[in-house]
Amino acid sequence: MTELRHDWKLEEIQALFALPFNDLMFKAHQIHRQHFIVNQVQISTLLSIKTGACPEDCSYCSQSARYDTDLQTERLMPLDEVINAAKAAQANGATRFCMGAAWRNPTDKNLERVIDMVSSVKNLGMETCVTLGMLTDRQAQRLKQAGLDYYNHNLDTSPEFYGQVITTRSYQDRLDTLDYVRNAGINVCSGGILGMGETERDRARLLQQLANMAQHPESVPINDLVRIEGTPLAANDKLDPLDFIRTIAVARIMMPKSYVRLSAGRTEMSDETQAWCFFAGANSMFYGDRLLTTDNPDENHDMQLFARLGIQPEAATSRG
Repeated sequence: MTELRHDWKLEEIQALFALPFNDLMFKAHQIHRQHFIVNQVQISTLLSIKTGACPEDCSYCSQSARYDTDLQTERLMPLDEVINAAKAAQANGATRFCMGAAWRNPTDKNLERVIDMVSSVKNLGMETCVTLGMLTDRQAQRLKQAGLDYYNHNLDTSPEFYGQVITTRSYQDRLDTLDYVRNAGINVCSGGILGMGETERDRARLLQQLANMAQHPESVPINDLVRIEGTPLAANDKLDPLDFIRTIAVARIMMPKSYVRLSAGRTEMSDETQAWCFFAGANSMFYGDRLLTTDNPDENHDMQLFARLGIQPEAATSRG
């Protein structure tokens, strides 16, 4: 079995990125087979439970109040609508239901409303995940008491490039929230976004930050930038698919037991790109026609792709 490491040096990671493509794929795939059932993919569904009017200035985000993206803002969803959405996701094969709210940080009052949602979704027999922005230590403990399974809080990019994307919260703010989540005993879901203008070194540094945590994130979402009209990154060039696949492979090598998730940007990925990602070690994906405010491939297309590749959705009972 591959050793779990938390002491990756930047030069080692850059050497992985520099490997010939076939060599990198072979190495990543071997490691993937050691730790997972290779033709299974865990399926999650993501719902925006509170949309828009976020005070943050994340340059990629349609939900920032600072940008004109024609997004319709919505208040926190009623509990019954969330439950109905979770039931529909479960019927379509999702084993984890993720709920996202466009907040800088939740108030304690809003947190209690989200906790009601978490409890209701868990009662359906699904895993629960929320992404609510920054948390305090006490709020993380409260979510743990409510039975939350996963908390998502992405690092987005390297510490060095971060300030060119976001100025309203610091990199350390993000690391602090992840520490609170981990200390509360909640599973960590944290990854990043590719294609924001970062260099390969920035991608290596992002993975270094994640892999050198005292405990690897249980889930590592890798997003391909969705270029949204009205945001500062709307005119960015599309990322080379091979660069995206390479990043998936390096993430698999560095975090052998983590679920590596294909997240935003799949609508612009070919089936062949996604197939390579699965081979390189991606074994989780968001499923459903929406990811918060951006499009996602419809369920029928995903199931057709799974059938063509001989991949099965992972059952909730098959995970450790």
